[in-house]
Amino acid sequence: MAQTILENQATVDDIFREVNRIKTVVTEAVDDGVQSAFRAMKQGREAAEDAVHDARTAIKRNPLQSAGVLLGVGILIGCLAAFLAGRRD
Repeated sequence: MAQTILENQATVDDIFREVNRIKTVVTEAVDDGVQSAFRAMKQGREAAEDAVHDARTAIKRNPLQSAGVLLGVGILIGCLAAFLAGRRD
């Protein structure tokens, strides 16, 4: 009986060690995932800032062409909105 209790105690200790090991592995995996997400977010922000800078530069170099493109896009969106509004009735 006493030997069985000692064997069970060793088993419980083994389980605690295994649980702690799994906890460590999961914690490290979550930390790695969070760091990867922050890196991706930073890269995305930098790419967006570069795109905004490039757009501003293009507008400054060709203001009339930019105005023409915006006018065309506005007309296209207006026509699409009018078409979709007409289909609802």
